[in-house]
Amino acid sequence: MTPGVISMDLVLFRDAIEHISRVIRVIRQPRGNMLLVGIGGSGRQSLARLATMVCNYKCFQIEVTRHYRKVEFREDLRKLYWLAGVENKHTVFLFTDTQVVEESFLEDINNMLSSGEVPNLYKPEEFEEVRSALGDSARQEGIADTPENMFTFLIDRLRANLHIVLCMSPVGDPFRNRLRMYPAFVNCTTIDWFSEWPSDALFEVADKFLDTIELPTEEVKSSVAQVFVVIHNSVADYSSKMLLEMKRHNYVTPTNYLELVSGYKLLLSEKRKEIGDAANKLRNGLFKIDDTRSKVEVMSVELEEAKVKVAQFQRQCEEYLVTLVQQKREADEQQKSVAARSEKIGIEELKCKVIAEGAQQELDETIPALEEAMRALESLNKKDMTEIKSYGRPPALVEKVLEAVMILRGSEPTWAEAKRQLGESNFLAQLSNFDKDSITDRILKKIDGYCANPDFDPDIIGRVSSAAKSLCMWVRAMDKYGHIYRVVEPKRQKLEGATSQLNEKQATLAAAKAKLKEVTDKMEDLKKQYDEKLAMKDELRRKAEQTELKLDRAGKLVEGLAAEKGRWEASVEKLEEQMHYLVGDCLVAAGFLSYMGPFLSNYREELVNAIWLEQIRKLGIPCSPGFTFAEFLGKPTTVRDWIIQGLPSDGFSTENGVIVCRCSRWPLMVDPQGQAIKWIRNMEADRGLKVIDLQQLDYLRTLENAIQFGTPVLLQNVQEELDPSLAPVLNKSIIKQGGRLMIKLGDKEIEYNPEFKFYITTKLSNPHYTPEVSTKTTITNFAVKEQGLEAQLLGIVVRKERPELEEQKDSLVINIAASKKKLVELEDEILRLLNEAQGSLLDDESLVNTLQVSKTTSTDIEEQLVISEETEIKIDAAREGYRACAQRASILFFVLNDMGRIDPMYQFSLDAYIDLFNLSIEKSQRSNKLEERIQFLNDYHTYAVYRYTCRGLFERHKLLFSFQMCAKIMEALGKLNMDEYNFFLRGGVVLDRDEQMDNPCPGWIVNSSWDNITELDKLTNFHGITASFEQYPRDWNGWFTSSEPETASLPGEWENQCNELQRMLVVRSLRPDRVSFCASSFIVNNLGSKFVEPPVLDMNAVVEDSSTKTPLIFVLSTGVDPTSGLLQLAENSGMANRFHALSLGQGQAPIATRMIKEGVREGKWVYLANCHLSLSWMPQLDKLVEQLQVEQPHPDFRLWLSSSPNPEFPISILQAGIKMTTEPPKGLRANLKRLYQLVTDQQFSQCKKPEKYKKLLFSLCFFHSILLERRKFLQLGWNIPYGFNDSDFEVSENLLSIYLDEYEDTPWEALKFLIAGVNYGGHVTDDFDRRLLNSYINQMFSEEAISTAFFKYTNCNTVRYR
Repeated sequence: MTPGVISMDLVLFRDAIEHISRVIRVIRQPRGNMLLVGIGGSGRQSLARLATMVCNYKCFQIEVTRHYRKVEFREDLRKLYWLAGVENKHTVFLFTDTQVVEESFLEDINNMLSSGEVPNLYKPEEFEEVRSALGDSARQEGIADTPENMFTFLIDRLRANLHIVLCMSPVGDPFRNRLRMYPAFVNCTTIDWFSEWPSDALFEVADKFLDTIELPTEEVKSSVAQVFVVIHNSVADYSSKMLLEMKRHNYVTPTNYLELVSGYKLLLSEKRKEIGDAANKLRNGLFKIDDTRSKVEVMSVELEEAKVKVAQFQRQCEEYLVTLVQQKREADEQQKSVAARSEKIGIEELKCKVIAEGAQQELDETIPALEEAMRALESLNKKDMTEIKSYGRPPALVEKVLEAVMILRGSEPTWAEAKRQLGESNFLAQLSNFDKDSITDRILKKIDGYCANPDFDPDIIGRVSSAAKSLCMWVRAMDKYGHIYRVVEPKRQKLEGATSQLNEKQATLAAAKAKLKEVTDKMEDLKKQYDEKLAMKDELRRKAEQTELKLDRAGKLVEGLAAEKGRWEASVEKLEEQMHYLVGDCLVAAGFLSYMGPFLSNYREELVNAIWLEQIRKLGIPCSPGFTFAEFLGKPTTVRDWIIQGLPSDGFSTENGVIVCRCSRWPLMVDPQGQAIKWIRNMEADRGLKVIDLQQLDYLRTLENAIQFGTPVLLQNVQEELDPSLAPVLNKSIIKQGGRLMIKLGDKEIEYNPEFKFYITTKLSNPHYTPEVSTKTTITNFAVKEQGLEAQLLGIVVRKERPELEEQKDSLVINIAASKKKLVELEDEILRLLNEAQGSLLDDESLVNTLQVSKTTSTDIEEQLVISEETEIKIDAAREGYRACAQRASILFFVLNDMGRIDPMYQFSLDAYIDLFNLSIEKSQRSNKLEERIQFLNDYHTYAVYRYTCRGLFERHKLLFSFQMCAKIMEALGKLNMDEYNFFLRGGVVLDRDEQMDNPCPGWIVNSSWDNITELDKLTNFHGITASFEQYPRDWNGWFTSSEPETASLPGEWENQCNELQRMLVVRSLRPDRVSFCASSFIVNNLGSKFVEPPVLDMNAVVEDSSTKTPLIFVLSTGVDPTSGLLQLAENSGMANRFHALSLGQGQAPIATRMIKEGVREGKWVYLANCHLSLSWMPQLDKLVEQLQVEQPHPDFRLWLSSSPNPEFPISILQAGIKMTTEPPKGLRANLKRLYQLVTDQQFSQCKKPEKYKKLLFSLCFFHSILLERRKFLQLGWNIPYGFNDSDFEVSENLLSIYLDEYEDTPWEALKFLIAGVNYGGHVTDDFDRRLLNSYINQMFSEEAISTAFFKYTNCNTVRYR
C-alpha cells in the first residue's frame, strides 16, 4: 500500500462495471461531463475515481474545512484551471453536493459546464502569471499574445482537458431546486442514475468477501450470503414502513451493506478467538485438576512406602547408635592412656634435646677450625705436595708438621714415611676424610707435644712453606677436635641411650596411636554409616512430609476446584455449543450493529425474530435457539456498570449501549431526553471526556488534541447537518506514514491515537439525516422507553417515600454488581494461574495458596451474593408497592412527549419533568396506608402535569392533551378496548365496497358516515348495528337530529349495550361535530371536571416556579402581545427599573447578547421578543442558555423570550424553559377568569364608585369574552374574523374607571361609543358585525345591569351575575 493513500476494496459486479463503463466513455469524449445521481454510499465517488484512474487522468477534489467559503473555492478553481489549462493535463473535477457550503459554488460550476468561464476568477495580476506560463504554447499554436486571445486559449484548453463529474443525491427538495436553477447540470452533462443495488449484486459482493472466511461448508457460505441480502432488503422495507407509520426517515445504503459484510468477518474472527481462548483456558484448568487428582493417587502410594522405609531406617540408626556409643567409650579410654604416655615421652624428649644441644654446642666450637683446615687442605694441590716431597731434608718446622701428620695417621713419624705418603695420589683426600672421632688418647697426647711448641704455629710455618702451613692448621684442628670430642663423647653416648629409650617408648606410643586410630576410624565409619542412614531417614521423612503437604494442598485444591470443575465442564460444553452457533449468531449481531440503531424496539423485534432468524433457520445456518443481541455482545458485568453510570435498565437501552460501544462508525445518538449524554459523561469521565459543540470557536482544536492524545470527545446538540470539516474524522480517513497513523483535519495532518473515541448527540426527537450522514455515522435512537423511565421514577418515589429502602437498594445494586464483577475476575485469575503454571501445581505453594485464597474469596462473595440477592428480592417486593405511581408518572411523561408531534414548540425536558414529579411527591397528601398514599400521589401528580403543561399549550390542543392523558391512563388500567379506541381515532375505511351493505337511509346518512357504521359493525361489540338501521330508521333519525346526541338515548338495545366509549364511537361515526363534547364528558367521568377546565395563566406563579437558569418562553398567537402584561408583572415585582426589552431582527444579535450578559451580572429581567425573526442567531442563544446552567447568575435575573411556533427554534431552550401560550382560553368562564387576572388589586380598588365599577367591570369582561368566543364559530360568529386582544380590554377598563370617577351619573352613551364604537369597533369593518357589536354593548351596558339583582345577560339559565 502506498504511504499516505487510503486503499479501496471494490467488488465489480455487473451494475458497477456498467457505471464505470459509462463514466469512462463520457469522460474520454471532448467536454464530456457527468451527473451521477444516487444516495450517499451508493458508490458514485469510488467508481468515478476508478474510471479516472483507468483513463490515466488526474482526479481533483476540494477539501471543505470549517471556514471554507467562496474565496477558498475560487482559489481551488484557479488551481484546477492551472492543472487543466496551463499544465495541459486531463483532469476530472469530482464534486459532491455535500461540499456545497454556499450556493455560489454551484453557480460557478454551472458556468464552467456551459461556457468554461467563471466570472471574475482572475485578477489582472493573477492572470498575468497564467499568461506568461501559456506564452510558449500559444506561440506554437500561432495565437497572438493579447489578454483576450490568451484567455480564450486557456478556456479552450481547459474545456478540452477538464471533465466535471457531479455527484448529487436525489433526496429532498434541494436536488430538484438546483436542477431548475442551474440548467447546465442537465443540459451539459450525461446523467447516470445509481439505483439500489440489485439482489444478485448484493449476493456477489457478500460471496466475494466471504472467500477469506472459514465456514463449515460451501452450502453454509452460500446461505450466509443469501441472508446478507435478506437483511439488507428487509431493513430497506422496514425503513419505508417506519417512514409511513412514524414519519421517521432512515436510509439504507450500500455502505451499510459493506459494513455488514466486513463487520461479520471481524466479529466472527473476534468471537471465535474469544470463545476459543475461553474454552482453552477452561480445558487447561480441567486438565490441571485431573492431573492433580492422578498425582494424588501416586503420591498416596509413595507416602505409604516412604513411611515403611522411614521406620526401617529408624531401627538401623538405633542399632548403629548402640555400637557407636560402646566404641566411643573404648576409644575415649585409649585416648586417655595415649595422652598420658605422650605427656611422659614429651618430657624425656625435652631432656634429650637439652643434652644434644649442649654436646652440639661444644662440637660447634671446633667447626670453624675444622672448616679452616679443610679449606687449607682444599687449597693444596699436587704441586704443593711435590714441593714438600722435593726436600731432601725438609726444614725442621716442616718436618715437625709432617711428623704430627704421620702420628695422626698412625704412621711412623719419619720424613721418609712422610715423603712416601706424600707421593700417594689420594693423600689429600685421605686427610679430608680423616676419621676425627677415632683419635686415641696416646696419639692425642703426642700431638699435644707438637702443638705446645710455640713454633708450631701456622703463621710461623707458613713463612717456611705454605703447604706445611695448611697441614699445620689441619693438625692443630684435629688436636682441638680430639680434646673436645673427649668431653662430648660421653654426652653423645648418654644421648644415644636416652634416644634409644625414647625411640622405644615412641614406638610403643605409635602402636597405641595406631590402635587408637584404628578404633577411631572404625568409629568414624560407623558414624558415617549412621549419618547416612540418618540422612536417608530424614530425606525420606522430608519427602513424606512434602508428599503429605502436597496431598494436603491437593486435597484443598481438588476440594476447592471441585465445584469449579463441574461448572467449567458445563461452560466448556456451552462454549463449544456457542462456537458451533457462531456462524448464525455473528450474522444476526453484525446485521443488528449495522442497521438497527435508528429503529424502535418493536421494529427491531420484528426484523430479527420474524425475518432474519426465520431465514437463518430455514437455510440451516447454525444459530442459538434463544439468541439476543445484548447478551451476545454485551458482557453482564459491563452492562451492570452502564446501568450504574446512568444507562436506563430496559433492554432497548442496553441494545443501544452495545451498538454505541461496538459499532465501526462513530455513533450519532438521537437523544431528546438527554439520557445518552448522562451515560456517556459518566462512562468516559475517568478518561477525561471532552464535551464540545459546533458553536464553540475552538472546538476543532479540542478535537485535534483529543485525536492525538486518545481522549474521548462528545459532540453535543448537533442539528440535521454536520460541519463538513468533521468529514475526515467521521470517514476515519486514516493513513499510515512511517509506521505512524495520521489523519488530515482541516489543513494539517495530525497523529491518530487508536484510543480516541467520538460520540455525537442531538436533541432533535425526529431528525431527518441525509444518506451521506447515515453512511458516515451509526445513528442510534436513544429516546427513553416507558420501561426504562418507569424504573427511574420508581427509584425516585421510593427514595422520597422510603429513603432507607432506596439507599439500601442502591447499595445492594452496586455491591451485587461489584461482587459479580469480582467473581468473574477471580475466576479469570484462577484460570490464568492454572494456565501459566509450569509443571505440577502441587510444587508451587504460592500458586496453591493464591488459588485457595481466590477460591475462599469467591465462596465468600457467592454467599454474600446469595444473601444480597435475597435481600434485593425483599426490597424489590417492598418497592413494588410504589410501582403504580411510577407507572402513572411514566405514562404521563410519554403523553407529554407525544405532544411534540403536534407542534414543534411542545418540547418537554425529562429533567424538568422529574423535578415536577419530586414536587408532586412533596406536596401531595400523606397517608399511612400505602394504597391511599399512592392514590393521593397519582391524583395530585396527574393534575400537576395537566396544570404544568396547559400553560404552554394552545387552546385547541388542551382538550386533546386531556383526552390523551385519560386514554393512556385507562389503557394502563386495562379499562380501554384498544380496537374500539383505535376506531375512535381513525374511523372506518372501506376497502371493498362490493361487500358493503347498502345505505338504508341515504336521505340523512352520508356515505362517509355509513362507511364508519359498516366498519364499526365488524368490531366484536357492534355486530348487528348496521341491521338496526333497517329495523329502527326513524329512531336513529331522531337520535341523529337531536341537539345533544351524546346524551340522547340510543335506539333499541344499543342504549343498554353501549358503554361510554362505545357510545362515543357511534357519535364519531354519525355526528363528528359532537365528538369534542363526547370527549369532554369522557374526561370528566374518568378523570374529573378539572381536566377540562384549563387553569388561567398566573404570571406570578410562573415567576415563582422559575429560576435564573430557566428561560420563560411566550409562544405567540396571532394578534396577542404579552409585552404589556410582562411590563405590569415587572412593575408589581419591583423590577420595572431593571426590565430591558428588545425586539429581535436584523442586526440586533450583538445587542441581545450584551443585554443577557448584563442581566446575568446585574440581576435584570431581559425580554427578547420575536425570536422567530432571528433564527440564525438561535444557536448562539442556545449556547448562552446552556452557559446559564453552569454559571451562577444574579438571583434576580430572568430571561424572557417570545416566539411564534417554528420548528427551527432550539429544542434545548424549549426543554429547559417554561412555556406559556398567550392566546385567550376557550370558554366564557376561562376567559372571565383570565381577564380578572389582568386587573390588579390596585386597579380594582382605585375607582371611587366601587359598586358601579365592579358590576360594569363584569359586564366588560363578559362582553370581551363573548366577542372572543364567537370567533370559534367562524362565519357564523363573525362575517370577518377580527383580532380582538387584551389591549382592547385594558384600554376599555381604563376608560370605565376614569369616566365613572369623572361623572356623577353614569355616562352610558359615551362609554358605549368609546368601548364598542372606537376601541373594539376600530377592528370591525362589516356593518352586520358592527350591528352585532352594538347589540351586545347595549344589552350589557345598561342601567338594569347596575340596578337589577341577578341581572341576566342571556336567556341561558346557567349564566347569571351575582
